[in-house]
Amino acid sequence: MSGNFVWNVRVYWEDTDAGGVVYYANYLRFLERARSEWLREVGVDQARLAREDRLQFAIVEANVRYRKPAVYDDLLSVSVAVTEARAASVRFTQEIRRGSPDGELLVAAEIRAASLDSDNLRPRALPESLLRVLAP
Repeated sequence: MSGNFVWNVRVYWEDTDAGGVVYYANYLRFLERARSEWLREVGVDQARLAREDRLQFAIVEANVRYRKPAVYDDLLSVSVAVTEARAASVRFTQEIRRGSPDGELLVAAEIRAASLDSDNLRPRALPESLLRVLAP
């Protein structure tokens, strides 16, 4: 997935299970952090969106394929690419690779985030200005 946003993260002890490999749910945390850093990079302030625009995102679908394990002290590259931006949702393709964006593929994921009204947690259309930023 070259040409996409990439965020690097180091694996710490707290990320691993009793077998010394990254606990499966922690990959979801890495994916989430990469999406948050990507939003920050493209100028979207999620705190301001929630506070002023009363808009927030919630993950409504996650398809994750675990291919190989990461272990303590690995440096991971987590990529983010928008594959679809609809009126009230955004679909991402993400990968976690060992060492570099061209390193060994460990996890492949497709994630869909819904746009919600912060007051009632119901689906809400994205503002046109935000939709332009999120469009693939």
